[in-house]
Amino acid sequence: MSRTKKIVIMSGLVLLLAVTAVFNFVLAGTVSGNAEGNDVTTANYFSTYRTERLTTRNEELLQLDAILEDTEAGSESYEEAMALKLQIVEMMERELLLETYIKSLGYPDAVVSIGLDSDNVNVFVNANELAYNDFLSIYNILTEEAGCDPANVNIMPIHSES
Repeated sequence: MSRTKKIVIMSGLVLLLAVTAVFNFVLAGTVSGNAEGNDVTTANYFSTYRTERLTTRNEELLQLDAILEDTEAGSESYEEAMALKLQIVEMMERELLLETYIKSLGYPDAVVSIGLDSDNVNVFVNANELAYNDFLSIYNILTEEAGCDPANVNIMPIHSES
C-alpha cells in the first residue's frame, strides 16, 4: 500500500473519530436532557468534555504514531505527521495552562478548547453568569498571556454543580 493511500486512510479515520465524538456528545446531552425534563444536565459537563477531548486526542496521536512508524524518517509524509503531532501536543499544553490560569481567578472549573484548523479559542467557565470584570480578566489572560487573537476568543459561562 502506498504512503499516500495510508495517509488518506488515516485522515479518514481521524475525521470519522471526530464525527463519532461529536455525535456521542450531542446524543448524550439529548438523552440526559430528556430524562430530567427541560434541564440539560451540566453536572459532569467539564469532566465529560475533558474525557472526550483526551480520548480523541489520544486516538489522533496513535494514528500519527502509526504513520511515523510506517514512513521513512525525513520523508515529506513523516515530516507532516511529526509537525501535526507536535502541534497537537503544543495545543494540549496551551489549553491546560489557560485552564489553570482561569481556575486561579477563583472559578471552580473551566475548559479551554483551541481549534486545530482555526485560531478560535473557546472558553467554558463554571459560573451562572460572568460579570464584566470577570469576563475582562479572562479575556486579558487569553489575549495578553497566551497571545490569542482577540477576534477569535469566545467566553461562555456554563453552570455546573460539580
